Amino acid sequence: MIYRNFDQLLERVCAGKHEKKVVAVMAAEDSHTLEAVCQAARVGAVEPLLIGDKLKMRRQLELLGECPADYALVHAETAADVVYKAAQLVNDGEAHFLMKGLIPTGEMMKHLLSERCGFRTEMQMSHLGLVQIPNYHKLIGITDSALLVYPDLQQKKSMVINAVNAMLRMGFDPPKVAVLAAVEQVNPKMPETLDAEALRQMNAAGEIAGCIVAGPISYDLAISRESAELKGYDSPVCGDVDLLVAPNIAAANILLKALRYSAAASSAGFVVGGRVPLVLTSRAAEVGSKYLPIVLAAAASA
Repeated sequence: MIYRNFDQLLERVCAGKHEKKVVAVMAAEDSHTLEAVCQAARVGAVEPLLIGDKLKMRRQLELLGECPADYALVHAETAADVVYKAAQLVNDGEAHFLMKGLIPTGEMMKHLLSERCGFRTEMQMSHLGLVQIPNYHKLIGITDSALLVYPDLQQKKSMVINAVNAMLRMGFDPPKVAVLAAVEQVNPKMPETLDAEALRQMNAAGEIAGCIVAGPISYDLAISRESAELKGYDSPVCGDVDLLVAPNIAAANILLKALRYSAAASSAGFVVGGRVPLVLTSRAAEVGSKYLPIVLAAAASA
């Protein structure tokens, strides 16, 4: 399926044709987090399970005009207890994905990635962002703009597999993947071109399945069929790309922000590669920027 915009994806998640996904919110005493989760619950996208100080959560829900009795609350007093209880809910099949609330990211990840929580998989965790660009004909993914600073080849392989699997679960057609570089030729002086060629070969050999990988390829060729034709680059990815794989976090972050601030794009993302998706937003983020990742993570949950 092709999603032309976020609204189409939201409609699919909220249509009620699939099992409603449960989100376990860690340290859910934050008003912005609760407001976003409650909004997602009202449209039928998720069923919240709130973990933290019960008295504080009830008070925040009342301040938002919500009835605390309508929500499942799990009391936990320490950060370690909050994270462990959330992980146990996932392990017991009672929660389909996680969301960070009023807890520092570093502290949350320290506990979540411990052996006790069992959240790790054989894959390297990575971030998948989805972007709606006004002059592009469908939603497009970008990885990794938030977690992996200078990913090596194996980490890039995980990035691609994580993103492709999440997009397939969300209902996308098998993604067309562009592994970005400044040029289309392999150049030993440009390590990202070597990685791109290796990822393309892995795809051809079936090591990376469920998608079509092109690379090395520049952004203009990935996004514009006309540019590809002018340069004589022949690939079904050109002009119809679904997923952009950046060579490092700086390139991905700059690309994402350039699209948002210079091309009026909107975006949302979440972490993939753990046992379940993880919505990892800033405590200072506004409600609107937290609501959309919740719905996207619900769509990507198994």
